[in-house]
Amino acid sequence: MANPITVDVPHQLGKAAVRARLDGGIDKISASIPGGSVTDHRWDGDTLHFTIQAMGQTIASAVTVFETNVHAVVDLPGILGLFASKIQDMIRKEAPKLLR
Repeated sequence: MANPITVDVPHQLGKAAVRARLDGGIDKISASIPGGSVTDHRWDGDTLHFTIQAMGQTIASAVTVFETNVHAVVDLPGILGLFASKIQDMIRKEAPKLLR
């Protein structure tokens, strides 16, 4: 069973600029995860759905872009759920760097 975590990241860039930065930085998302790689990604409206493979686990994620913030939902499977608070803290720290 997945343990979802959510993070909201404020921005002042507007939707189009955030989408462009996410498109250009999708591979950076997995760079902060040891052994992680983005295996697929697709846009559905203003939501970017992507999957990360890491530590033998599949992590399904969705990032919805709003005018003033980005809302991320990360489904942590199995054992990774034990690290939910640490992963959430890491996302809060690293996510704003993707929008620069």
